[in-house]
Amino acid sequence: METNDIPVHYAHDERMTLFEKGAYAMTLNEEWGLVGKVAIVTGGGAAGDGIGNGRAACILLARAGAHVLVVDRDLTLAERTAAMIADEGGTAAAVSYDVTDGGQCGAMVADAVSRWGRLDCLDNNVGIGSKGTVVEESEENWARVMHVNVDSMFLACKHAIPAMIRTTGGGSIVNVSSISALRPRGLTAYTVSKGAVIALTKAIAVDHGPQGIRANCVAPGPVFTPMVYGRGMTEQARDTRRQASVLGLEGTGWDIGGAVRFLLSDQARYITGQTLVVDGGATLVGPSRAS
Repeated sequence: METNDIPVHYAHDERMTLFEKGAYAMTLNEEWGLVGKVAIVTGGGAAGDGIGNGRAACILLARAGAHVLVVDRDLTLAERTAAMIADEGGTAAAVSYDVTDGGQCGAMVADAVSRWGRLDCLDNNVGIGSKGTVVEESEENWARVMHVNVDSMFLACKHAIPAMIRTTGGGSIVNVSSISALRPRGLTAYTVSKGAVIALTKAIAVDHGPQGIRANCVAPGPVFTPMVYGRGMTEQARDTRRQASVLGLEGTGWDIGGAVRFLLSDQARYITGQTLVVDGGATLVGPSRAS
């Protein structure tokens, strides 16, 4: 680093450098444009102190000055995320809502507005996996995957968008998809559901852009999160996933959370209807990973 550069520190040991001489150094909070804004993050819990995609997004949004409603079906997991934010001096509240239920999505949005008077951001992070072809998949599990992965985002957006428009004159939404939507690999119901998430996001961007609503997707690649390693994973399997990246790096929840924060922030004010792939380049090369 040059002696005249201005270092700005991230709390998780990252650094960035501002090179424009003579320009004043904004704080990170000012730069993100999230100070005092209100964000709902669904699926914001994680096992133990692990960093999943949702928990990382919650923490990073709070570090940028947002008030975060941490939503998880398991209240204990959401409470741990909120406690981690409070330990850093941020503002968050932990709540439990079932986002596959329209009534509970309405209550979730009303909860955020009643606490902080507004709603600016929504990160739809809830999802489940599946395995099998259309021949192998059961009708029951197909319906379940679509209900959790697609209906939850439809319902959360259905209730959040009017609240955003009413309280702030606009807002920003990120729906978490997957690279499986871009490169199928034997997880057909999951792939179709995540493709539907991308289509839903584009439709929302077109329908509600004139009302000040931005909607984008993040498509994670093979990241190492509590949801992944909680099911059991050998070191060999973990290394195979790492090697799927052309960078030779292992993705983490922080990588996804950082992408979510960017797309929800004012830095992305001219971006809508897009899918940001965060996969270390895994979709650039083949053959695809084993399921």
